[in-house]
Amino acid sequence: MVVFRLRLVEFPMPTGSTNPDVLLAWLLDSMGLVRRKSEGGRIEEGQGALHRIMTEAFLKEPLGGWDAKSLCEVTGLSQTGIHHQLVKLRECGLISSNTDGGWHIHVLRGGSISSAVELVTNEARTVLKLRMKELSGSITQSDERMVVTAPDESLPFKIMISEPGPISEDDGYLESLARDMGLSGERARTGDSLASKILVELCTSSDPRTILALSDKMGETRSRVGRSVDKMRMAGLVERVPMMNRIAQDIFVGVMRQFDARGEEWLMTRGGLGRIDGDTSKKLISGAKNKSLSIEKVEEILSDIELDSQKILLNTLGGRMPYGFRISGKDGDMVTENVMRSTDRTLRRLKTVSQRLEDAISG
Repeated sequence: MVVFRLRLVEFPMPTGSTNPDVLLAWLLDSMGLVRRKSEGGRIEEGQGALHRIMTEAFLKEPLGGWDAKSLCEVTGLSQTGIHHQLVKLRECGLISSNTDGGWHIHVLRGGSISSAVELVTNEARTVLKLRMKELSGSITQSDERMVVTAPDESLPFKIMISEPGPISEDDGYLESLARDMGLSGERARTGDSLASKILVELCTSSDPRTILALSDKMGETRSRVGRSVDKMRMAGLVERVPMMNRIAQDIFVGVMRQFDARGEEWLMTRGGLGRIDGDTSKKLISGAKNKSLSIEKVEEILSDIELDSQKILLNTLGGRMPYGFRISGKDGDMVTENVMRSTDRTLRRLKTVSQRLEDAISG
């Protein structure tokens, strides 16, 4: 029995297309079965071995009982190449196999591409719910965590959905889970626990964590930590949020630095203080002049100023809005709901396009 493994990758739907090659290429891409040499490659560039196997064999005769030899004959591919592609098709659940006289006989599950995708989506949803239940136990409930609203971001959804496999002596269950969900990268090493450590840190924290803070705590480079966090964001597990408790600190530093370097006039014009309420700007300037300004006083002075205005002020003072990362819900149920919402959207698209592909072939 092959362990179920499906890599979901969100792509824009091929709206309006009835070209079977385009629809099939989109399906294979969205199920993570094709590795393109370049992003945005043409459909023709993606019509490789797997595309040929599906087109020449399984879509023409779904229940034809294909073995490696017959697939080699109709596609012109080597037996090694055929075997490599069949492993991927079996893992994601599109085909099933029986043994007959020493040969593995393969069929498209359900007898059609739409039926096969229907079975795949049902299995994927069930497996992911089970894996999210495992993760939920590690998420500390915190209403404080979600006080700040995360900005809308248009990251493409991407997640690995995999049944639990054997856990080695070098891995704990969280390390194994992170790898099974694709959070440790395409070629994760056994014993590499960076993704699981980051996950634990974010799952148990009520405050967002910066990449720098995570890098220092994990003893890893910022680029490696950043790549791991990005994978969690694309999977819907983690989200980026403004760090509100840092705005007053950064505005204080900006006001004092710019006052010493450029003076009051610059602060009121190009520094942006002239854009906010007059009393507020006067208090900030006065505090800078007599050196009585502090982070706490800046926070008190800006308490009635809208967040967007504070962001603009920070920017004009030469600073940048500080962002951190948090787990995407107050508890395990909320995180699971976020991940399943994105998963269900992608799975519905798979079903829609598979039905259009079947109609295009039969028509």
